[in-house]
Amino acid sequence: MITYIEQLKKVWAVCKKDMRIYFLKAPVLIFGVLFPIFLFMAFGIGRKISAPELLPGLISMALFFTAAAVVPLIAPWETRTRTLERLVSSPVLISTIVLGDITASFIFGLIVAFIPVIVGIAIGVSIKAVYFFIPGIIVASFCFSSLGSLMSTPPADTPSNINMITTVVKFPLVFISGIFMPVKDLPLWGRVLSYISPLTYLTDLVRYCINGENYFYIWIDFIALLIFSLFFYILAVKLHQRNIPRRI
Repeated sequence: MITYIEQLKKVWAVCKKDMRIYFLKAPVLIFGVLFPIFLFMAFGIGRKISAPELLPGLISMALFFTAAAVVPLIAPWETRTRTLERLVSSPVLISTIVLGDITASFIFGLIVAFIPVIVGIAIGVSIKAVYFFIPGIIVASFCFSSLGSLMSTPPADTPSNINMITTVVKFPLVFISGIFMPVKDLPLWGRVLSYISPLTYLTDLVRYCINGENYFYIWIDFIALLIFSLFFYILAVKLHQRNIPRRI
């Protein structure tokens, strides 16, 4: 038990370091906050779409982009500044470092994602299945943060290189995940691909929670996000363990 408590303290120490250093970095703010807002405004302005119809997509995009914005840049930045060597040489497991980075991104995603939630509630949108909505947002934030950590595993020391990888991954997921177009309206290949996107399940979950219907599918979405979270985290840890020696 003491070992687990000590590791959790180290996770929190890594998380606090990341929050202090990386939350206000320009790439994080641009690609994690401003860009998804402008992209969604370009989609929503001028179209006669009600707030309950717009809000699920906005929440999903905000969480997806922000939760995956911080953690992909930490490893290349620390590789370039040589701070990763000092961190790895300290008595801390690589899995602890990875979880600390993911936790920082997880918190950042939650903070930004609840901004459109608050705005939506203020303009009269009600969330009918709150008991599904909040756990779903929490699990999805961890899922997307773990995906961001997975995308940072290549042993590069240039954040722009990792940004290219994240862009190639994130943008296709946005357009096949039911945010701008219902999954049922996609061509067959798009529908098939949508089911391997964790963003699809978050969008469905949020939409069902706001509409207060299809509780069976909410459970499916929630379980799918849990499975994706576990898969992304385990794979990220394994790849970081293999590639960190190549960084230092």
